[in-house]
Amino acid sequence: MSQCASTGMGQRISPVSNVGGVAMYNATEIIMRLEAVQSLDSDLKGAFQYDPLFVGSDSRMSADTLWLLLAAFLVFFMQAGFAMLEVGSVSSKNAKNILLKNLMDVSLGGIFYWALGWGFSYGGSNPFIGGTEFFMIGTEEYRSWLFQFAFAATAATIVSGSVAERTQFRAYFIYSIFLTAFIYPVVVHWVWSTDGFLSAFNSDSASRIGGGMMDFAGSGVVHMTGGTAALVGAIAVGARHGRFDKATGKPQPKPGHNPVLAALGGFILWFGWYGFNAGSTLIFTGGAQFVAGKVAVTTTLAACGGGLTVLFIGRLATKSFDLSMALNGILAGLVSITAGCSVVDPWSSVLIGIIGGIVYFGFSRLLLRLKIDDPLDASPIHCFCGFWGVLSVGLFATPENVMNAYATDSLSNIGVFFGGDGTLFGVQLLGGIIIFCWTALLSSLVFFPLKKLRLLRVTAEVEDAGLDVHKHGGSAYPQFMNIGKNVLSVTMSSSQLVDDKTQMPIPHSSSFRVRKGAE
Repeated sequence: MSQCASTGMGQRISPVSNVGGVAMYNATEIIMRLEAVQSLDSDLKGAFQYDPLFVGSDSRMSADTLWLLLAAFLVFFMQAGFAMLEVGSVSSKNAKNILLKNLMDVSLGGIFYWALGWGFSYGGSNPFIGGTEFFMIGTEEYRSWLFQFAFAATAATIVSGSVAERTQFRAYFIYSIFLTAFIYPVVVHWVWSTDGFLSAFNSDSASRIGGGMMDFAGSGVVHMTGGTAALVGAIAVGARHGRFDKATGKPQPKPGHNPVLAALGGFILWFGWYGFNAGSTLIFTGGAQFVAGKVAVTTTLAACGGGLTVLFIGRLATKSFDLSMALNGILAGLVSITAGCSVVDPWSSVLIGIIGGIVYFGFSRLLLRLKIDDPLDASPIHCFCGFWGVLSVGLFATPENVMNAYATDSLSNIGVFFGGDGTLFGVQLLGGIIIFCWTALLSSLVFFPLKKLRLLRVTAEVEDAGLDVHKHGGSAYPQFMNIGKNVLSVTMSSSQLVDDKTQMPIPHSSSFRVRKGAE
């Protein structure tokens, strides 16, 4: 395919030479063609604004747009990962319920982030909350909207696993809307807009705390927000029936019905995380491609460190190599590196992932001691590992990496292990606390009133029978239910069988042999 530059109105200019595969254009000819096109009709005035870097700018814009869209698609695909991980980790009687909740996170999130969330995130110049661009009126940042919507849907989906198997569907609707429309967007405005009081991109030092909080891809913004809401939701809705022994209070195992789906979900999430972290460069040109490459490496190493750490800690604690623990360890490492993936060295990312695995394991055990039932361990992974990820930036951020990612070399933006003055660590700590308190307070205002009104939890009968049968038109596995009914019918009818010789009833203990013989 030939390389040509366009001047508009269908005109094309062929390159005058080609050096190393890069087309070279005659700038004078481009200018003359543009002027000629503009002079054709006075109505075209203003349609073309000459840029000396016209060809290069157009190519860079195309590359950056493609990069951000591909990253958005990867982050969106993480919803499939969450769905598979969650459905594999719960009982088969609630499979359709958990899948439908994930679909609703995306559907509701799309509408309400478009209507309200984007405006609260990026509209206006208030350091606390945005106030313009609702319904995307007054902006054409469509590629950015798609990327940020995918993040908002991720934050909402985190809560799904923590309240699984006992939450009313309408209550989940209300929570999901509130989080994607208001709770999460406000946090985004604080940290990622150019006006937020916690934003490292805020050039007004008078309205910014320190040098700003560095959360490159969202350990705090996305994962702490979703994880804190998950913790509040798990506390409000209460434990599943049978999760803790009534006499001793000890936790009782409630394994998921399909570890294969759970493992598939874990791999999909890991894959999508490359769009989540590397895509947070937002562009792919002007040197950002090198940052994106390094982010992919640190993301990989942290996941490996977290997964291996939890696998072997679990082996010491349970005497077995547990698949679900390994999956959660990988996620713990990924969450932990998300804030600092662009500003830490590869060796630091391994250590961050290892510590993230330890944080996850410790808080998972702590929640069980406190009798807080989180079926997917969403809050230990996303809330507490997210907090560790935020803090790790204040320790491991290097001057060179900070310069490449944030274009600053101030000591107030460097980790304390690399010559920083401690300001960054303080800002990271404060930012994490603010995000936790904000999300916990607002989530409580959603979950606990619903609990008071008896709109949060399903009845004991519905929980025991499963939400799929009562709320979603039947089991996700109807063929297996039929098999179960047939076996039960044969077992019950065997009590009516009699021995031909003695005419005595055949006892229940012989029913299996009778069924097998009949087959």
